[in-house]
Amino acid sequence: MSAAPAAGKIEVVVCEDQPQILKTQVKILQESPEIQVVGTALSGEGVLELLEKRQPHVLLQDLGLPRMSGIEVTRQVKRKWPAVEVLIFTIFDEEEKVLDAVKAGASGYLLKGASSEKIIDAIREVNAGGSVIQPNLARRLLRHFHVAETEGRPARADREELPTRPLTEREVEILRLIAKGLSNNEAAGVLGLSRATVRTHLEHIYDKLEVTNRVEAVTEGLRKGLIEV
Repeated sequence: MSAAPAAGKIEVVVCEDQPQILKTQVKILQESPEIQVVGTALSGEGVLELLEKRQPHVLLQDLGLPRMSGIEVTRQVKRKWPAVEVLIFTIFDEEEKVLDAVKAGASGYLLKGASSEKIIDAIREVNAGGSVIQPNLARRLLRHFHVAETEGRPARADREELPTRPLTEREVEILRLIAKGLSNNEAAGVLGLSRATVRTHLEHIYDKLEVTNRVEAVTEGLRKGLIEV
């Protein structure tokens, strides 16, 4: 499957070895006016061949592919086409594999069965340079990537200094909801705000915590004791 590019749309390639699941994913994506599916593949080998001809903005792929694993596909995609954002689909018991995929360069992951809103939000987020990772994995990634940084430091209560510019009560509320895995739309619904207002608050949170995406914001919030999950 291939299609000509449409101006202003997020181009997505979907890789899934189960044809019925692939069909469902494509249907969800095609219902969004922001997204254009420009190709599909049933295997890692197939998606690499497809990307040789055309690189999308986002590759949405199953982690549990036959033969070539989703981790190896991610590694090769990021090596050959670093601008392609990789978003992986996984199941609950694949946390170790997810961790390996993120180390290989994936920008985030979604659980199979995620709502269409979460899928669209995740694609939008990674296309904008963000990450989509649940808090429990964010904590593990934090331990993995910061172990060298923290070695040799005096023992402490696992809390770092508070940000120079404290978060407002509303910003802490939003950070808590984001840490629980809620999308911007879902957080807006809970708080009775517009999605645009939530996005503005998030930008202020990023600025104050000196981070660039949701995962970094959550991990910084956990490190500084602003939130607990």
